[in-house]
This record gives sequence, C-alpha cells and structure tokens, in this order.
Amino acid sequence: MGDIRQSLLPRDVLSAAKELLYHLDIYISNMVQSGRQPPQVDSKTQELVEEFILHAPKDRNTPARRMSALQELQLLEIMCSCFQEQSRDTVRQLMFSALFGLQGNQADESRMALLGKLVSMAIAVGRVPILECAATWLQRTYRVYCVRLAQVLVDDYCSLVPGSGPTLQNIHSASPRFCCQFITAVTMLYDLTTEELTPPLELLQMIVSWIQDDPRLVLINFLNTPISGNHPVNSMDVTPLGGLMRWCIKAPLAYSRDKKQALTNGSTASEPEVGPLFSALHLSVLQVLMLLPNILNEKGLFGRLALLKMESLASLTSDLSRLLDQADKHAPSTDTPALPQLALDRLAQALQVSMANRALLCSREDLRAICSRLPHNNLLQLVLSGPVMYYSPISPAMAFSPRASHSPIASHPTHPAHPPTHTSTHTPTCTHTPLLSVPRSAFHDGGAFPLQTQPLTQTM
Repeated sequence: MGDIRQSLLPRDVLSAAKELLYHLDIYISNMVQSGRQPPQVDSKTQELVEEFILHAPKDRNTPARRMSALQELQLLEIMCSCFQEQSRDTVRQLMFSALFGLQGNQADESRMALLGKLVSMAIAVGRVPILECAATWLQRTYRVYCVRLAQVLVDDYCSLVPGSGPTLQNIHSASPRFCCQFITAVTMLYDLTTEELTPPLELLQMIVSWIQDDPRLVLINFLNTPISGNHPVNSMDVTPLGGLMRWCIKAPLAYSRDKKQALTNGSTASEPEVGPLFSALHLSVLQVLMLLPNILNEKGLFGRLALLKMESLASLTSDLSRLLDQADKHAPSTDTPALPQLALDRLAQALQVSMANRALLCSREDLRAICSRLPHNNLLQLVLSGPVMYYSPISPAMAFSPRASHSPIASHPTHPAHPPTHTSTHTPTCTHTPLLSVPRSAFHDGGAFPLQTQPLTQTM
C-alpha cells in the first residue's frame, strides 16, 4: 500500500482518511483470503495510518494535518460504517489492530484519543462489531491504556451528559464480551483510595444490575479465552472478580471516610445510600465463585488455575489495614465498630468461598501471613485457622447490612443448613466437611445462568 501515499497527499484530510480506510479494507481482505500466515499489516501501511488517519507528521519538517471537529465526527461515522459493513470478523479485527494497536511511539496519544471517541460513538449508535473489536483490544493491551479508555466512557456516559446512562446500560445485551472487559477496567480505575476514585453511583447501579441479571457475565472472557502461559504480565485480569471483591470489602470504610471528609469540609453527602448496592454486589460475587468448580472441571483446570492472585490479595489486605487504621484514628467516640467488622466479615466470606471453590490457591500459612496485620475478627479467625465445622447460610440481611455489628455466626446460631440439590462432578482428594449452604432465594432467580443450591466445602 505504500505506493498510494502520493495520491493521498493532495486530498483534504477527511477525503484522504476515507480513501485510506477503503484501501486498508481491501488490502487486509486480500491478505486474509490469500491465507498469508501470520496475517500482519506491514510497517509501511502502519506509517500511512499514522500520517493520514492519526495525523502524526512523517518528519519534523512536515506540518501536522488537523481535522476540524465536524470532520472528525464525519470520520468516526465513516469508520463505524466501515466496520459494520465488513462481514468477516478476522478482517475487522486486523483493521482495528492496524488502526489502534499501540506501537510505543508518539502516535499512540492520537490513537487513544480517536479510540475513545470511536468506542463512545459505537455505544451510542449500537455498532456491535466495533464493541467486539474493542473487547479484543482490551484483552491484549496494557492495563494502563485499558483504564484510560474506561475513564473516557465513564466520563461520557456517567458524568458529562446527564441522563445518558441508559445508553451505556445497553452494552450488557449488545456485547457481553465488551461489557465484561469494561467492568474489569473500571474496577481497576476506581480503587477507592480517594473520594475521586470511588465509582459514580450510576455506574455502580449499572454494574450491580448487569451481574444480577446474568452472573455468568463476569466469566464471559474466561469461558471464551484459550488458556495459555503467555498472558501479558501488565494486561488486565481475565475476570473482574478480584476487582469487584476489592470494591465490596473496602467500600464500608472508604465511603465512611469520604462522608466524614465531606462533613469536615462543610458539605453534606448528597448521594443515596450505597450500602445496599455493595451488599447486593458482594452476594453476587459469592454466587459467581460458587459456580466455578463445574466450570473449572469442564476446562480441566480445577485446582490448577487461580482466578484470584495472591499478589492482589496481599495488596487488598494492605489497603484494608490502612483504611482500618484511618478509621481508628478519626472515628468519634460514639462510633460503633459495625463498619470495620463488616469489611472484615466480607473479606472472610470471600476468602472462604474462594478457597472452597478453588478460585484462590494458597496454603493457610500464606493466608495467615497476608492477613497478619488485620485486627481480630471472629469469622476471619475461623477461616484462617480452619478447618471450620459449620457456617450459617448466607443471607442478604446477615453480614451484608452496613448496620450489622456482629458476626454472621452469632447472628443465626440455629439456622439449619439447606440440603444440597447439586453434587459437584469433581472427586475430592480429602475428606471435606460441609460449611455453607446457600438458599436459592438469596440469589437472583430466573436469569440466564440459574444457580443451584450447592454446599461449600472446607479445603486446606
């Protein structure tokens, strides 16, 4: 394609970009049809993309070409049509990579700016092929850039334009793959370390509703991604489970901190109560974790692949310890220990369910070392000491209420465990003691991936 540069130079910026997209489509289609392996866009074509679409100057003496806002909008519409009309997914993916695959050069900033606008428009006008290509891009790109794209979309649909949230809501049904990757990215973007890094209420409501409607959503990419040993070190996690777990555990203390800071600054908290949302989210995360044994068995990965990493868990407990220290220093004498205990209870529940269902692979000694700086909590102590003889059933009104000030063990000491209706297909390697039975009514019923009542078992 290098010989078309001279024909593009006399054209105006929009006409040149449109013409190059046309030639790029033909070039990649022919390459795929010829069976060339691996199908890869050459460096001269990449240079044309940078010069005539991203408008990076070819050399220092060449002035940069610029588009007006109207021309840029027209280019985005042309790109949407181009991807929509191309019927072969392989060609679309290669075109998307040629346009937005990061090269480690100055043109990457232009790539990110154009990508954010294109994906935002694709959400607005329902261009599923672009969302599918963006999902693949998120899977293969360094997490720092994935977070930047997520920030653009949150700004566009949750901050800048009031009432535009329902448009973003539709990606759940339009492209589950992109929706799952988007959730993973926003859990990395909002780590609850400051008030600015807490998720907007509208975004939180959206994510909770997505997962309640279909718990399987957070596993979409894991289910559809070949497991290999060359997963990029700095790429996003294969599921958003770890990020969602961090949200639920840190939320009671983080939002309490932000509320006190707002009152100290002379303002009042205007957001509705977020506690029930995180309660529902925590329950959904536990629900998804309990689905993993059958899924991991089907893939032959039960006990071999940890979806939750020890490094992430160590970072979480470190953040939680810091939040607890801040709560102790700034809490008025009239405060009750309900919120710190709620955070620790959620950590204990997440650890137990993760270990029982082999989402977390570690020894009790490693777990005790990671949690050594945390204050005493009855439920956490039981999980760390193991084996535990009995847990009460999970109930939304039990440990998940922000007003709960006692352990779930003490709150329902005589509640009987429900008999299991489903037996895991894997053969245990040691004798297990039933710990936890989850009533079907505690979870969303009737979704696309229905839950079956299943006991949790203690694992070492």
